[in-house]
Amino acid sequence: MIAVKGLLVVNHYLTAEKYSGMNKMLLDAAQKLGIDTELKTNEELLAEFEIGDMRRVEADFVLFWDKDVTLCRMIEEMGIRSFNSSRAIAACDNKGMTHAILSQKGIPMPKTIVAPLSFARIDMTDFVKSAAEKLSLPMIIKESYGSFGAQVYKADTIYDALELASSISPKQMIFQEFVASSAGRDVRINIVGGEVVASMERISQKDFRANVTLGGQMQKYDPTEKEKKIALDAAKALGLDFCGVDLLFGENGPLLCEVNSNAHVKNIYDCTGVNAAEKIFEYIKEEMS
Repeated sequence: MIAVKGLLVVNHYLTAEKYSGMNKMLLDAAQKLGIDTELKTNEELLAEFEIGDMRRVEADFVLFWDKDVTLCRMIEEMGIRSFNSSRAIAACDNKGMTHAILSQKGIPMPKTIVAPLSFARIDMTDFVKSAAEKLSLPMIIKESYGSFGAQVYKADTIYDALELASSISPKQMIFQEFVASSAGRDVRINIVGGEVVASMERISQKDFRANVTLGGQMQKYDPTEKEKKIALDAAKALGLDFCGVDLLFGENGPLLCEVNSNAHVKNIYDCTGVNAAEKIFEYIKEEMS
């Protein structure tokens, strides 16, 4: 194999241990596999060049562990392969876009209504009431852009829904049915290169969201063939090299909740012993050979 040089691109402003720990896992995985990889932040890269003058970026590939899709696209325009691609990252980052793409692929998901885009705080009373009638209460309201469950809310009453929508506007948001059968419980399936590499169940006794960051507990989980198929089909439809797929326990079978283009590799390692970071670099090494 011809030696290749890579860049691990991360967000300059995410400095908490949960982020630095993931960065170290990724760099350690690259070193273990003999792949020369340098860490750069989005701020560092954007400060080094202007559009049309990007000669200082010297790499054969980029592992883009961020959501700065503009920077990712700039790098791709240089002819550098990005894992994941800017298009795939953008499709995952916007929950409304994720739903729009996957709903055409027959992938089971909670009933979803995408709120209209606005550019200023507006009165959404009529739209919120219409969504509540179609989805019933309680219902879930999600900011289209968010991570770790922090921008996901449950509206138990129409007054809650109106207050939440008003506080989120003019940010983009979606409304979803509340899957009561999966309250405080979901499944995370990590996929690399079209294969399921690790899975875990997340359970919370105190929140309808099962995210570990919000206090959820992890345990190993053996996904069903149907759950695997949903996760793999979603990853393929979104054009992802690797991802974490979150599934809910619907009354009539699994439902896709969200897809994460840069899923937390440390949590699933702590739970399952599977090093998804190594799996990712093994895949990159194969793709670049």
